Amino acid sequence: MNEVFEFIINSRKAFINLIDGLTIEQLNKVPNGFNNNIIWNFGHIVVSTQTLCYVRTGILQDASSVKFNEFYKKDTRPTYVVSEGEVKELKALALESVAKIEEDYKAGKFANAIPFSTSTYGVEMRNIEEVLITTIGHDNTHFGYAWALKKVV
Repeated sequence: MNEVFEFIINSRKAFINLIDGLTIEQLNKVPNGFNNNIIWNFGHIVVSTQTLCYVRTGILQDASSVKFNEFYKKDTRPTYVVSEGEVKELKALALESVAKIEEDYKAGKFANAIPFSTSTYGVEMRNIEEVLITTIGHDNTHFGYAWALKKVV
């Protein structure tokens, strides 16, 4: 699993690198034909991984402890201009939250995770390892969306 965590971190560092090359206006711009923006895609991966790992597995009762969840969770859209301070905080959370998940994984906190089906694909996640592997694909899908958005902002 060390490689999985390392890959997630490296992918998020690449996403942060993409963000660092853009202005706050570019990060917030929703181009014609799109329904979200670059910073929403980034915020979405930050909150989704935490929600999948802790809430959907039954480790936490709800997502109230997942910062920014209400703004970036599934089926949301950008509703406000994200500040540079929030961008900075999201970048920190992107890495810190994965480090916390890895720490909890190594401590055995996910040993009794409850299986669940993903809402997007209806695929059953039987354990935390499957959730983390799915996270890689999910993160990189949204990185791809952000990369495409970068070309039009």
